[in-house]
Amino acid sequence: MENCLSNELLSRHTTFKIGGPARKFLLPSSVEELSLAISDCLSAKEKFYILGGGSNLVFSDDGFPGTIICTKNLNKIEADGNLVTCQAGVSISTLTFFAKNQGLSGFEAFAGLPGTTGGAVFMNARCFEVEIADILVSATYLDLKDLSVKSYTFDKSHWAYKKSPFNDGTKLVISATFKAFATGVPSDIIEEKNRFYINERKSKGHFEFPSAGSVFKNNHDFGKPSGKIIDEAGLRGFAIGGAKVADFHGNFIINTGNATSADVKALVDHIKKVVFEKFGFSLEEEIIFV
Repeated sequence: MENCLSNELLSRHTTFKIGGPARKFLLPSSVEELSLAISDCLSAKEKFYILGGGSNLVFSDDGFPGTIICTKNLNKIEADGNLVTCQAGVSISTLTFFAKNQGLSGFEAFAGLPGTTGGAVFMNARCFEVEIADILVSATYLDLKDLSVKSYTFDKSHWAYKKSPFNDGTKLVISATFKAFATGVPSDIIEEKNRFYINERKSKGHFEFPSAGSVFKNNHDFGKPSGKIIDEAGLRGFAIGGAKVADFHGNFIINTGNATSADVKALVDHIKKVVFEKFGFSLEEEIIFV
C-alpha cells in the first residue's frame, strides 16, 4: 500500500494529543485496500485497530504494537436530492460544509464536532439533542467475520443513547447516507446556524485545550448530567499530572500540555471513585482507552 508509515506517533492523530508510536500506520484509499489491510492483519494474526478522526480515543504512551488502519483517505462525498452519502473518513466538518453549499439543512447541530462520519455513526454521536440516528438512512459496512461488504437500512430499534448496531466489533462502517430535513435552503441561513453551534462550543471552552470531549456518558437515571455530578463532587479543576478536569466543564478532561495516557486513566478512575463514594453513581466512560 502506498500510504504506509512506520513508528508513526499516534499523538499526531488524536484530539487529545496523546499516544506513542504505532508499529505500522496504514491509510487505505479504497474499500479494496481497506479490506486487504485487514485481511493481511488477520492472516498474520497481528493486532490492528481502525482509526477515524481520533476524537474519542486515548492511545497508550507505549504506542500500539500492531497496525493502525486509518480511514481518513476514504473521503468521497456526494448529494442526491435530500440525501448525502459519504465514506467513513469524511470529517464531520466537511459534511456540514458540504451540506451548507448544497442548501441542505439538518446537519447544523453537528457543526464544530471533531471526528469522522464513520466514528459518529459507530457511537451514535449526539449534539444539542440531535443524534446521528435522527438523520441516518442507511450504511454500508465491512463484515469483519468474512470481509464481505453488506448494507444496513436504518431501524430505530437498533439505536439508543450513544449506542449503534456497529458497537459489537464485527461491523466496520464504510459509508453512510444521511437525510436533510429541508432542501433549497440559502447557504447563508445554514451558515448562520452552523456558526451558532460552533460559537456555543467555543463559549464552553471546547477548543481551548486538547481533549476528547465528554469523558463520561450521561445516565438519565441519575437525574442530572455527568458533568454536573462531577462538579458537585468538587472535582472541577482537579488534576493528576498533565491531565485536568476542565475549569469550564466537569465532564471534560483536558491535556494541559504534557498529559500521558496514564495521567488520564488515573484521573478517570479517581473521578469514578469519588463520585461513587459521594453519590453512589457508577459513571461509564464514553472515551475509549486503546
